[in-house]
Amino acid sequence: MTAQIINGKELSQKKREEMKIEVETLRKQGITPGLAVIIVGTDPASQTYVRGKQRACEEIGIQSLLIEMKESTTEAQLIAKIDELNKEDSIDGILVQLPLPSQINEQAIIEKISPNKDVDGFHPINIGRMMTGQDCFLPCTPHGIIEMVKSKQIDIEGKHVVVVGRSNIVGKPVGQLFLNEHATVTYCHSRTNDLKAYTSQADILIAAAGKQHLIQGEYVKRGATVIDVGIHRLENGKLTGDVNFDEVKEKAAYITPVPGGVGPMTITMLLHNTIQSAKRFRA
Repeated sequence: MTAQIINGKELSQKKREEMKIEVETLRKQGITPGLAVIIVGTDPASQTYVRGKQRACEEIGIQSLLIEMKESTTEAQLIAKIDELNKEDSIDGILVQLPLPSQINEQAIIEKISPNKDVDGFHPINIGRMMTGQDCFLPCTPHGIIEMVKSKQIDIEGKHVVVVGRSNIVGKPVGQLFLNEHATVTYCHSRTNDLKAYTSQADILIAAAGKQHLIQGEYVKRGATVIDVGIHRLENGKLTGDVNFDEVKEKAAYITPVPGGVGPMTITMLLHNTIQSAKRFRA
């Protein structure tokens, strides 16, 4: 048995083609969705991510505004810029690229973004709405994971989902989204005793611990769906994930690759949220 690949790159491209049509319809109504991206400092990884977001916006017709601020920017200066964007009608989404320099409190910045423009889905109001099953902007990576599972018509209701990792960006919210879909959810983390005892019971296993090849073949139930959120660079320059792909693909029914799995869907769901903001508050 070799697992079917859930190809995030292909699914992402399909969704972006659909989004192009949505944006074109909005443009005919005189509305061009706008996304403002703020980057503070010159972190190379952050710059790469931001360029990827800009290219994605251009691809589907979203207006992208890049705001580059110096490494020495103060928290007050960044908040002032966010306040300005909150009031700008042509901007539907505001994204502050993380991490931020040490002099700036990240949570304070997240909370300054209007919940109506919080297309990352990190604001406590949107997180609270997600927890209570209300309409809101969903965090992009968890939302992308749900879309990937649904794209293969994998049954979620009543299934046992095990999430390895408890970050605010992926682990915690992805478990909540599966709970909202009527799954039974177990969270595991670095202090979980006998991790394998839990992962080997999972119908759907989400590996989001940030530890290379943590999930080996013996950790996975035969026929499970395995979603790998991790990304690590090997000495030979190739990328790999939290899952030992070569071993696990021989036991799983479905598996996501690294690269080309969850990553492309994260930016795609950011575009989705920006379009939804334009439709909700301007159309």
